[in-house]
Amino acid sequence: METTKQESWNTPSQPSQENKKVLAGVLGILFGGFGVHKFVLGYTQEGIIQLVISVVTCGIGSFIGLIEGIIYLTKSDEEFYQTYQVGKKGWF
Repeated sequence: METTKQESWNTPSQPSQENKKVLAGVLGILFGGFGVHKFVLGYTQEGIIQLVISVVTCGIGSFIGLIEGIIYLTKSDEEFYQTYQVGKKGWF
């Protein structure tokens, strides 16, 4: 009887939830005014709204992205996953 063993180099890896959390958090802090962190999480409509708010307020609305980036990074991995990826909470 032959057993098949899948080799680790040949196994497709799923991006971990922490990587998405860190990526969204850092992008929120650096490019929050452009809504990039929203697009990373799959919130296209919220990302466009964030971009429009930043343009209309001449950049003042980008503080929303900064605050959201900090919130993302301070949440635990499980809390971030449940809130933003399972629960699909678009704002704060």
